[in-house]
Amino acid sequence: MLSQDTSQNAQNSRLRRGRGYRWEDTLVRRFRQMPGWCAFRLGSPSKALPDVLAVDTTSHAILVMEAKSGSKTTLMVPAGQIQRCLDWCDTLSLYPNRKAILAFKFLSKKRLYTGRYTTRRMREYYKIWDPTVKPINCVCTYDGDVYALENGTRQPLELDECIMPFQKT
Repeated sequence: MLSQDTSQNAQNSRLRRGRGYRWEDTLVRRFRQMPGWCAFRLGSPSKALPDVLAVDTTSHAILVMEAKSGSKTTLMVPAGQIQRCLDWCDTLSLYPNRKAILAFKFLSKKRLYTGRYTTRRMREYYKIWDPTVKPINCVCTYDGDVYALENGTRQPLELDECIMPFQKT
């Protein structure tokens, strides 16, 4: 028989995964509504695939995306997931315009502690990983600032913002 804590942990884990899947599906849907763009959610939590692949057939552009969504004040992308996106960009070298994108969505509810939330404005950020920078754990804050995290130490990290084709300018 599962303990109350184990059952609650499993429920919380499913909730977090569901948020991530919905964010990925939202990104795919947004791209598919744009002329010339196709997008695919690449599925299960496989170690070999990024979260979303978006292709613009008119400008021969490809975006390889890692998507993070949550109710905390920071969201982290592990170095291995960034490397995976860069590997896919290298593999798809026939496309002249390739970018590894970190897509962050901060939900409109902020988690205070277990089971408690407060409301806030929903925010999205799209950061372009510089392929000349060695992948490192990357953290984005609710305010859109990013920093590298290595051995518990913050390091400044400058990532350009990506204007998505579905964003209003």
